[in-house]
Amino acid sequence: MQEEIKIGGVSLNFKHYSGVDLYSDGAIENDLLEIVKKYKKEEYQKVIEERNSWPILYHLSEKRSNIVEWIPMDPNAKVLEVGSGCGAITGMLSKKAREVVACDLSRRRSEINATRNAECQNVTIHVGNFRDIEPDLPKDFDYIFLIGVFEYGQGYIGTDTPYERFLRMLNRHLKKGGRIVIAIENRLGLKYFAGCAEDHLGSYFTGIEGYSADSVARTFSRNGLINIFKKCGMNEYHFYYPYPDYKLMTLLHSDSYLPVHGELQDNVRNFDRDRMVLFNEKKAYEELIKENMYQEFANSFEVILGPGFDTIYSKYSNDRVDEFKIRTDIAIDRAGRRIIKKFPLTEAAKEHVLGIRDAYLGLVEKYRGGDLEINDCQISETEGCAIFSFVNGVPLSSLLDQCIDRDDREAFDALVGEYIKRIGYKPDYPVSDYDLIFSNIMVNGPIWTIIDYEWTYGKCIPVKDQLWRAIYCYRLEDRKREHFDVKPVYEKVGLTEKDMKDLLEEEYAFQKYVTGNRKSMVEIWRGIGRKTFVPKELLGSADAARPDDCVQVYLDEGEGYSEDDSFFPEEQYNEKNEISLDLRISGDCRTVRVDPAFAPCIVTILDATWNDKPISDSTCNISIHPVNGQWISDDSFVFDSDDPNIEFGLENEAGKMDRNHLKLTLLTTIVPANAAQAVAESIHTDEPQGEKAKKGSIIGKIKGKIRQRREERFYKDEEWD
Repeated sequence: MQEEIKIGGVSLNFKHYSGVDLYSDGAIENDLLEIVKKYKKEEYQKVIEERNSWPILYHLSEKRSNIVEWIPMDPNAKVLEVGSGCGAITGMLSKKAREVVACDLSRRRSEINATRNAECQNVTIHVGNFRDIEPDLPKDFDYIFLIGVFEYGQGYIGTDTPYERFLRMLNRHLKKGGRIVIAIENRLGLKYFAGCAEDHLGSYFTGIEGYSADSVARTFSRNGLINIFKKCGMNEYHFYYPYPDYKLMTLLHSDSYLPVHGELQDNVRNFDRDRMVLFNEKKAYEELIKENMYQEFANSFEVILGPGFDTIYSKYSNDRVDEFKIRTDIAIDRAGRRIIKKFPLTEAAKEHVLGIRDAYLGLVEKYRGGDLEINDCQISETEGCAIFSFVNGVPLSSLLDQCIDRDDREAFDALVGEYIKRIGYKPDYPVSDYDLIFSNIMVNGPIWTIIDYEWTYGKCIPVKDQLWRAIYCYRLEDRKREHFDVKPVYEKVGLTEKDMKDLLEEEYAFQKYVTGNRKSMVEIWRGIGRKTFVPKELLGSADAARPDDCVQVYLDEGEGYSEDDSFFPEEQYNEKNEISLDLRISGDCRTVRVDPAFAPCIVTILDATWNDKPISDSTCNISIHPVNGQWISDDSFVFDSDDPNIEFGLENEAGKMDRNHLKLTLLTTIVPANAAQAVAESIHTDEPQGEKAKKGSIIGKIKGKIRQRREERFYKDEEWD
């Protein structure tokens, strides 16, 4: 076997390769090699969406490299990557450093790495066990990266103290002032308590309860890692907290900038395997944040061993088209002040970031003399980013939340009224911030400051349109925010039903403009086919952590409905959002109530039979009534409630037979509350039959559009409460 070969500009060194791949994901690695040979990097997203495979998502997603992309690395840096795998991190390191030396156990994975990064001229991959490769490595690395690798230290190193020995071994190859970067799961991560299986072993609660001696991998708590560092004499360390985890990170917090109430929305979805849902992680995180305990229960850690960085927070917006992909950082400047920086993540996005300065100047002129401040913006040519001051205060959205929490309608309306007044200054001035939502306004006493105005245009946008979008986004992020009826607010500014329908269509168009044809992470998750399970004991609880697409059935046998006697069918919705139910009904039953979801939705009855006779048959005396919904066609309803009910009246059939079968096939599409409300409000049951039928056809088209666009951009933020 050749000791060294090249694939493109990447060198592969086999001096220490045993001839056998000791670590493999199996046949999927052959598929990955074919994909990286056939497709360019910019085509990987399309492949991910088509293949519906967790390994393909994991190895090819551009989000994988977020975990290192944020690090402000000197372009002359020399980097060692241990456990480089299929190269998701290697390519990014190659862009940021002068030289990258990578190591991996697997020849096949290293070939995938080299093939996908063939354009890189500064990468060498050593194939073999790190313990064998280590003596030949130089001792002048500026950075050593272990991304998802440290937990396998026992397999790499052996001995009774493999993790300490691993770090000491690595430290010998670090230049003075260099850094070791470790990304690893937290064995006490909240997701494991809430019902996710341990990432490496696939069993429930394994990390929480303590690993067995023969575990192939072992993760650590925050204190567990700190103890290892201290045993190695490494007392300079800095913890960061990737969210939802380090694999597909979108947010990065630190001890200097922790999450705030309501920020952690993306919790239930996991891509590697099915999971249980034992409680609402979003609410649990909010309590942990309140108690200053987030650090202990974050799902993952990224630890910098060595000198720290000025960056204390990062947010990635790379689920967009290339022209709009950016990263937003909060950093500490030389004077010790917090500043905000927005970086383009692609060449195409540079114009978008530079254009924010023009937006700032336009908004300053619009609101000059008014009651809205605009957070200042400067362009740094050297860093290639837009820089903003850090504004102290409370987001307007949080102030509105406080009103909801204390059930203070008057204060809520007063804040919304103040918003209307302040943004309505100079309504005819041809500059408008399309994204003037409540969370983008920071309130500090009488001073209201717009802190993010990325989507500012040189045209007039009516105040009522901006208000509708602010409320739409606000309510979409958290279902508790639907507590107050917003119709009076809409009426006050003259928003009609037609206006709201048009604005909803405009919103869909805007999101499509920003994201292109990319599927959201929700759509990808559903395509992969992962499911969530809620134990039956929890499903009976009023405060259960139920998925939105959970079905509950009630039977009224003459004494009304009872929560205790209701049940949750084992059948689940398939990938087409369809479910088939075969319900055994006693002769005493007067009414069957089916709750098709726990969210606003549109439901179509695809098939319904009673003892194998179609319910539509004239001889079948069963009525169908959407209790808190509206008919939109002969077979469909819309529900603008998160507790939709469909009743099947059996009064005329009761007692005829002792045992009956009610068979139903339902198609249920979860929609945002505002969309469901807009559809429901457009229907008037007292219209002439012809007009009603005509409207049903129109609503059918709306329903089709909603289904087509479901889960795009804003749908992706829906939370299972």
